[in-house]
Amino acid sequence: MFRRSTQAVLGTASLVSVAYSQQVLDLGTVEWTLTSPNFSYISVPGKVPSQVHLDLQAAQVIGDPLYALNEFNLRWIPFSNWTYTSSPLDTLQKNASSTWLVFNGLDTFTSIDFCGQHVAATNNQFRQYYFDVSDILASCNSPGLSVNFGSAPIIANATRAIPGQETWPWGVQQLYEFPNREYIRKEQNDFGWDWGPAFAPAGIWKPAYIVQMPPQNVYVRNTLVDIYREGQHNFFPPDQSKDWVLNASVDYLGSLPSGAAVDYMISDADGSILQSGRLSNATTEDGMITGSTSVPEGAVELWWPVGYGQQQLYNLTLNVIDSWNTTVATVKKRIGFRTIFNNQTPVLQEQLDKGVAPGNNWHFEINGHEFYAKGSNFIPPDPFWPSVTESRLRVLFDSVIDGNQNMLRVWSSGAYSPDFMYDLADEMGILLWSEFEFGCALYPVNEEFLENAAHEVEYQVRRVNHHPSLAYWAGGNELENLELPTVNKTAPEEYPRYLAEYEKLFLDTIAPIVLGNTKSISYSPSSTTNGWLSLDFSKVQPITQRYKNLTEGSIYGNTDFYNYNSSQLGNFSRYPIGRFANEFGFHSMPSLQSWQQVVAPEDLHFNSSVIMLRDHHPPAGSLNASNFYNTSIGQGQMTMAAQEWYPVPNKTDSVANFSAWCHTTQIFQADFYKSQIEFYRRGSALPERQLGSLYWQLEDQWQAPTWAGIEYDGRWKVLHYVAKDIYSPVIISAYRNVTNNDFEIWVISDLWSSISASVNLTWYDWSGKQLNISTDAASNVTVGAINGTQVLSTNLDTLLQGQDTTNTLLRMDVSAQGSLPNSNVTKTFTHTNWFHPAPLSSANLADPGLELSRKDETFTVKATSGVAAFVWLDYPRGVVLSFDDNGFWLAAGEEKKVGYKVKSDSTDRRWRDEVTVRSLWNNTLAEGY
Repeated sequence: MFRRSTQAVLGTASLVSVAYSQQVLDLGTVEWTLTSPNFSYISVPGKVPSQVHLDLQAAQVIGDPLYALNEFNLRWIPFSNWTYTSSPLDTLQKNASSTWLVFNGLDTFTSIDFCGQHVAATNNQFRQYYFDVSDILASCNSPGLSVNFGSAPIIANATRAIPGQETWPWGVQQLYEFPNREYIRKEQNDFGWDWGPAFAPAGIWKPAYIVQMPPQNVYVRNTLVDIYREGQHNFFPPDQSKDWVLNASVDYLGSLPSGAAVDYMISDADGSILQSGRLSNATTEDGMITGSTSVPEGAVELWWPVGYGQQQLYNLTLNVIDSWNTTVATVKKRIGFRTIFNNQTPVLQEQLDKGVAPGNNWHFEINGHEFYAKGSNFIPPDPFWPSVTESRLRVLFDSVIDGNQNMLRVWSSGAYSPDFMYDLADEMGILLWSEFEFGCALYPVNEEFLENAAHEVEYQVRRVNHHPSLAYWAGGNELENLELPTVNKTAPEEYPRYLAEYEKLFLDTIAPIVLGNTKSISYSPSSTTNGWLSLDFSKVQPITQRYKNLTEGSIYGNTDFYNYNSSQLGNFSRYPIGRFANEFGFHSMPSLQSWQQVVAPEDLHFNSSVIMLRDHHPPAGSLNASNFYNTSIGQGQMTMAAQEWYPVPNKTDSVANFSAWCHTTQIFQADFYKSQIEFYRRGSALPERQLGSLYWQLEDQWQAPTWAGIEYDGRWKVLHYVAKDIYSPVIISAYRNVTNNDFEIWVISDLWSSISASVNLTWYDWSGKQLNISTDAASNVTVGAINGTQVLSTNLDTLLQGQDTTNTLLRMDVSAQGSLPNSNVTKTFTHTNWFHPAPLSSANLADPGLELSRKDETFTVKATSGVAAFVWLDYPRGVVLSFDDNGFWLAAGEEKKVGYKVKSDSTDRRWRDEVTVRSLWNNTLAEGY
């Protein structure tokens, strides 16, 4: 286990109950003033927690940072120094035995003064610092605190310029806007990314405290709780018949009384005590007290992800007691009993016998069961983390659940998830693949950098390990599939050195900290990886990575995939074959309603300067505020996709035309993701035994062209609705080989038991007339657990000979009987899908004659005169909601009832009278949206 220096990290103070005469001053209750030595005229109220941009906006020194081109207009803020100064701290006691400053998060470079004396400097946004200021307070007449923030961009540049500083071959370090992010431990996307702005904020971004204690008293600064099966190991499947081990370790400030021990109590939500006692095998060293206990198998209910069972949670109370059984500190955690395992073990003979290709596994197992991971990638939901509240994340996570997702990959290069995010995931059953904050770059390996990173990693691992939603730790983003191969390509003679440096950070430094603190969570050094080649547990760091040591005919690891050639939609031969897909995507425009939040009416057209410069794909690679060349590439990719695959909007009203273009880019995005998700899900029935799909990305952090399926205010794009549909437990899908026109239809299930399914295939023309096309397809099939069954195998040229493919459509329906995991209740699962052999841009579309009506809390849409493609219920600004279904297809004469869930509403329900409906047919019309 990594050992802490005298400036150690501090745990979550909000989880600690304060005992006796210990006093904790929440610095969020103190008045603060924000000033800058660069601007003498600025002196405004500050807050804790907060960041400079937010406080300047609150004081009306600046406008909304997200408005128009303010990202560029406000560059003077990160290039300046800023100071937060407290009002007098007159409530502090001079007679306290010890006084500590406690910071849960400082972003990023600070010089801290207390009572006018320098206390310390900090340089890591992700550590929690504590400092003993007892001696300073003793001689202080008027206590006060100031935290001076240096300019992160300037300091990053200065760090890069240090003689002998590490550098890398050209093209390895992905540069977005501000350079040199890899040299500092700050949220990497603060320096820009291709889906977000570059504000490089500063501030006391998490809660901070002053703690005063009497003698023989402790303050809990962090707590590790690790729950695992007896004999469990991070790299191998746990034995589900074994008892549970609960290991707890309490990190503290102050003076632990002699003879101290830890008592524990496990209770359920009703307060009933399941088990209590004293932790055994107690040890005390380096400011921590550790012990463990055993919980019998069967004594507790298991925690399951959403869709697989109940999210059973228990309350754990830890009491640190002295030799007289007096409680000196209490910690309360909410815990769950589950095993979550990332299986990278070699494929077994039993699997080979079932048709699984040789190689290594790469999938997740919950409580001993493999399952299909369905989800997306989570990015920081705001450029300014103090703006992210629990209620805001709850609304977002509601959309995750409603979207049939069970896992989020919490992407590296943002910030470590706050405790309330894990709490919500625990309650709602969302598994969080978590990553350390290193991404799209290689990093220094000097002693100072490694020690700083080690403090960060240890704190974060110990802080969140008790959450049952925590599924996995990855060292960083795309390191093995992008950065290392780029080195090998551009500077092959230097590759061994850079590979050794990579391993020094992600294997030799991070891996032992993870493995030394938790037996319950698996670790891999890179998000996308071919997995480990071998393990040697005689070493502190047991992992030997596979890299490119691949055997022909075998399959390894997980995949990511990006292709901005829009002609590749539906070309399954281009999609990667692997065990798990952890990233893939294509960008689209947000809705008109989102654009109207931040863009003036005169700029609401596709290629306005404001719209273009908010497109950060491809990234500028510099601080160039007029990066029209790169932005034109990103805008062009969306334009070409819309032109190639759909009827092009050409409306007389410019705003309506802009809205239609934005919407059409969303349809392509949804089509592209749907095609890939179908491909990956079919892989569960093929030799790759593919068991996961996490698309890029879940949500936006501002209003701009991005890969998100949910816009900044919570409005769903077409993507989130289509992903919800194709993430249904049972689906029916068509697969076309674009080279030879071979055509297959499959029924796919991610349920844990076999299902019996009936299939119906019907061909139509666009007017809704049923066509006489005979398919030799199975009408009744059985689908195995987490598997698929082929319903049809033919060739389209033969099947559709003599048919006008521009006026031919296939509707596929499946109805299946089965049960959800851990449920004995049989239910019916239905799914409908459509296939069109010709691109919709050349299809002989007919007016579907859509009619919309509303009754009570339901809207009804009917296609009266033709097949309707991508039916879209739209709603005005001032409300955010999700419909039960949207972006769907309707056969001629078919009607659909659609309910909704309101997230927020400032219209007093007037929005219901402004809901409109359209389909792809509306792109052919000159009027209306």
